[in-house]
Amino acid sequence: MPPPGVPSEELLIARFRGHARRLFWSALVLIAVFGATAYFYGNLPAPFENWMLLSAAGIVVLLLVVLPFIIWYSRSTTVTTRRVIAHRGLGARQRREMSHARGYAIAVRRGPLQRIWGSGTITLSNGVDAPLRLQNVPTVTLVHETLADQIEVSQILAHRDAQAGSEAGVTL
Repeated sequence: MPPPGVPSEELLIARFRGHARRLFWSALVLIAVFGATAYFYGNLPAPFENWMLLSAAGIVVLLLVVLPFIIWYSRSTTVTTRRVIAHRGLGARQRREMSHARGYAIAVRRGPLQRIWGSGTITLSNGVDAPLRLQNVPTVTLVHETLADQIEVSQILAHRDAQAGSEAGVTL
């Protein structure tokens, strides 16, 4: 712990993306498209050609496999010793932050499928800003405990610094 009045260094605690189970159907589509393309390649009736098959397979893979992966990959959450940062988007990046020192309420919601996979949705609300919602957080209980610990530590440090500041003001 740093001495009173000295700002603490911001350290990375965790960086994660939503649970990868969202990509399950994309993986099945990819396997099915490759299987169907391999089966029909060279076996199509006369009016159809192989380039039509390959272009249709490419469009299906692009829309149902690559696009969901890019969307999943473009969303990440970072937890540091000072704040929670949620990133979203590829070209136009959206960033939302919530400071541990201000304090916030943590709500965890886990549906039946999320319980099976060990994930859940965490909502952080400080009563002033719009709630920060982290969807499909993997190992949600560990992240919840980490956030609660960081709030406590940040508030203890803020209280200690406030006490040290008021004592320094009295002695002057």
